[in-house]
Amino acid sequence: MITRRSFQERQLVSAARRLLFPQFSLAPVPPSSEFPAALQFYSPLSCSPSATETLSSIGSRVRSNYQYTLMRFWSSGNALEDLFCGGLIDVPLAQTGEGIAECELLKWYVKEGDQVEEFQPLCEVQSDKATIEITSRYKGKVIQILHAPSDIVKVGETLLKMTVKGFQLEQDVHDGLESINSPSSVTSKSRNCGILSTPAVRNLAREYAIDIANVHGTGKDGRVLKEDVLKYALEKGILERPPLDVAGMQHHNLEGLNNQQSETAKPEYQLNDETIPLRGYKRAMVKSMSMAATVPHFYYVDEMNCDALVKFKTAFQQSNSDPNVKHTFLPFLIKSLSMALSKYPVMNSCFNEKSMEVILKGSHNIGIAMATPNGLVVPTIKNVQSLSILEITKELMRLQKSALDNKLTPDDISGGTITLSNIGAIGGKSGSPLLNLPEVSIIAIGRIQKATQISEDGNAYAVSIMTVNIGADHRVLDGATVATFCNQWKQYIEKPELLMLHMK
Repeated sequence: MITRRSFQERQLVSAARRLLFPQFSLAPVPPSSEFPAALQFYSPLSCSPSATETLSSIGSRVRSNYQYTLMRFWSSGNALEDLFCGGLIDVPLAQTGEGIAECELLKWYVKEGDQVEEFQPLCEVQSDKATIEITSRYKGKVIQILHAPSDIVKVGETLLKMTVKGFQLEQDVHDGLESINSPSSVTSKSRNCGILSTPAVRNLAREYAIDIANVHGTGKDGRVLKEDVLKYALEKGILERPPLDVAGMQHHNLEGLNNQQSETAKPEYQLNDETIPLRGYKRAMVKSMSMAATVPHFYYVDEMNCDALVKFKTAFQQSNSDPNVKHTFLPFLIKSLSMALSKYPVMNSCFNEKSMEVILKGSHNIGIAMATPNGLVVPTIKNVQSLSILEITKELMRLQKSALDNKLTPDDISGGTITLSNIGAIGGKSGSPLLNLPEVSIIAIGRIQKATQISEDGNAYAVSIMTVNIGADHRVLDGATVATFCNQWKQYIEKPELLMLHMK
């Protein structure tokens, strides 16, 4: 058993070495009692006699499970550099969803120097579709954070660098290598094992096309500060004078910075323009609304008597025994809408322009447009045709809370078949919504308010009126279809007993 396992390990190491370093031909090292037999091979392109001697002296202190790291050093073109940084890995932004090319970095849960456990959250990012936590696949230590909050990170770009337990050399090996008198080894370490600085300072260095490795850090443990980058830029002639915010800060007393007052006096009150980048849901709205503007819309407007709906809502609330549930008009409107869609399935469809086909959706996945601090988002209540009004109420409350907390998942905001925009929750009688493609219809409902109507006998009476504006894709729907659908929905709202009669 032991012989077979040893043979399999040798085969695995040999195959990995041939795959990773096919350009190196490994020649045997003359036998040495000081160097482990498993490590007696080398590349003539990567080893000097002095390096061989030093490694031989420390090789006996390396545990057997690190042999592959030394083998990699032994056959690498940059041997010392690989050994210094053998445990440093890049953690990239993974693919967070279909069609997602970039995400906005919202916040970090870790900082440089933190120890990280496997599956521990590292940061929170927001795509066009959802907010997602990025977790660690490894157990190790954060060495360098490469992006600051509000940065746009492409899929595949490195978020941070970390040393991973299980890939690092023992500390005594690292100490032994530090004794090698090679200028290139010091250069490799400083260049490739991370510069101590904050993401903002690194961004500033990139802005002035400065290699931050060339900047002398004056902070703790050699950390490069913003003032160090600006001083370097002044010395190299990249900047003619320091920025005003630095020049006016006399208490910093930066050596080499020319602290001059602005020659022109600023007015006492100065109004400056502000540039606001569009991120997350706001950026997604730009794309979706630009697409919707290319589709021919038409609108159908009607008014609905909500007296019966008001009575139902009051009765539900009075008999409510759950303090965590608040009954509103919207769940009833959603359920009655689903009942009307059952009779007019073309309203619950999507249009495929390439194949010129209309797909009638079997599930009633009704999207509810919600205004949040992060922009407009449309979470979806799935399979409304199978839910009770109480179940719709609870799901709506969950989605509303997740939207306000910026915690909606990709599943929460995908798969919609028709959208309902409750503009009345904010104010206003009606609106003219744009389609949420590839859906073919969208409905805006206004505030329920009292109005005066005249009966057939000439008497005036007060009613609760709600204005409905249905936006439709005129490539698929015509006015007659939308009008008859709206009449059916109106009947369920004005006469809820019919809804109860047909509800499954």
